[in-house]
Amino acid sequence: MLDELTIAERRRNILAQMKEAADWAGRDMNEITLIAVSKKQPDDRIANILVAGQTVFGENRVQEAQNRWGGTFAAKRPSLDMHFIGPLQSNKVENAVQLFDVIETLDREKLAGRLMDAANKTGRLPRLLVQVNTGEEPQKSGVLPSDLPNFLKTLYSEYKITPEGLMCIPPVGEAVSPHFWFLKNAAEDHGLKILSMGMSGDFQTAIKIGATHVRVGSALFGERLV
Repeated sequence: MLDELTIAERRRNILAQMKEAADWAGRDMNEITLIAVSKKQPDDRIANILVAGQTVFGENRVQEAQNRWGGTFAAKRPSLDMHFIGPLQSNKVENAVQLFDVIETLDREKLAGRLMDAANKTGRLPRLLVQVNTGEEPQKSGVLPSDLPNFLKTLYSEYKITPEGLMCIPPVGEAVSPHFWFLKNAAEDHGLKILSMGMSGDFQTAIKIGATHVRVGSALFGERLV
């Protein structure tokens, strides 16, 4: 049972499953990154996975991440790669720029402008991915697929932003493969190298299609706190 395994054991199992998927696709496992989604997880679980050797984490709330990585685990922060994977509010942009190494959820011009303002003020700009709303869900963040080419052109021309890749979260209850294939093809069309796609239930499928980063939470930590 999952709950009977230690976090270190779960991490080893997930890395083994990632390698199996990479081997199936003829890919190098070293080109695929496991992002541990640490949102709403208690400190003891974070401590355990740090001991297990995890160095890449994903957070979706700026304040929670500040409390954790600027407070409890501040001493560990310099050796980690921190990804912001949630919707980013305009009033949190400066804090996000200061804390995160990667922001995966760039999805609108206003946010691009705020990111550049914050970069000019703080002297640093995280690596950026564009979130694509592949399911065109009205309640979900992300650039619509039909708007992606023009959005990328605007980032280049108006904001001098060159994103590294794309990110998506497929709709719940739908087959994930069409969404992952769309993201892979879109990235190739625009010369983007990074594909953040795949979560606890579908990361092997994502890797087989081309994911470079998979975002795994519950399969690593167990159910998160409410």
